[in-house]
Amino acid sequence: MTKRALITGVAGQDGTYLTELLVAQGYDVFGMLGPAPGAFLDRIAGWGSTFHAVEADLRDAESLRSVVSEVQPHEVYNFAGISSVGQSWGEATLVADVNGVGVIRLLEAIKECSPSAHFCQASSAEIFGRPSEWPQNERTRVCPVSPYGDSKAYAHFATSTYRDAYGIHASNAILYNHESPLRTSAFVTGKIAHGAASIKLGLAEGLAMGNLDVQRDWGFAGDYVRAMWLMLQAESPGDYVVATGIAHSVREMCAVAFGHLGLDYQEYVSVDPQFFRPSEAEVLVGDASKAREMLSWTPTIDFEEVVTMMVDAAVEQLTPPA
Repeated sequence: MTKRALITGVAGQDGTYLTELLVAQGYDVFGMLGPAPGAFLDRIAGWGSTFHAVEADLRDAESLRSVVSEVQPHEVYNFAGISSVGQSWGEATLVADVNGVGVIRLLEAIKECSPSAHFCQASSAEIFGRPSEWPQNERTRVCPVSPYGDSKAYAHFATSTYRDAYGIHASNAILYNHESPLRTSAFVTGKIAHGAASIKLGLAEGLAMGNLDVQRDWGFAGDYVRAMWLMLQAESPGDYVVATGIAHSVREMCAVAFGHLGLDYQEYVSVDPQFFRPSEAEVLVGDASKAREMLSWTPTIDFEEVVTMMVDAAVEQLTPPA
């Protein structure tokens, strides 16, 4: 029997990589596209009848029930939502509704219409905020410091509640920062990659950034979606940190990105206070020992490789046709 997977937010970075993985595994993939799926549709054009677009919204409980009832998925991956920490400060109410309450709506649809489905919630290291220990693991105290982190913490606890109360195979993937050439300049990593490429190509003279000393555990999105797929193949559900275990600063990322193009970032990158956030998690680094031991998962692409991949993609994207 062909497995069916339902992916919310399928047109984003993680949805794109997961769709590629699942199609290669022989799944029928049903995806909620969201508002701007153009690049995703171009990418999947050659996949034929294995991908099916569906319409639903995390803010609309009835649309979720309808889709889950119709698809009867074996697996559900929730990637939909507002994924920018910075944006969450300006749209806190919307972020809470979509990222937080939206997960309750989706879990209710699964409980009512397809209770045997395996569910993966894309949780976030931002739930740890200012952590009490380094590295963080599945037992680290949840203490978010942004509206985005708040919304992800709500969804994280809701997933655990529905797992315990209703026996749903529901797992939280506590994802540390994961990047790829699909990242847009709306994210700090994409901003750095596109900024370096623009300067190299003579399209810009400098790059204004916020706090360069913030440290994150950056990995490759393709590795992280593989971890989520493995979670749903496990006999029992659970929560898993997905991380590389190594933290790097934004400053280091600038050095690698600009250095890849033969540039010294210190000559081009400036610090602008307008890009500082009201509250910031200074250092987040994860311990993925549980994922290694229980899922046999390890990352395959390191920080430097991810950054150079992103820079090369940005150069190709920004270079005018010959």
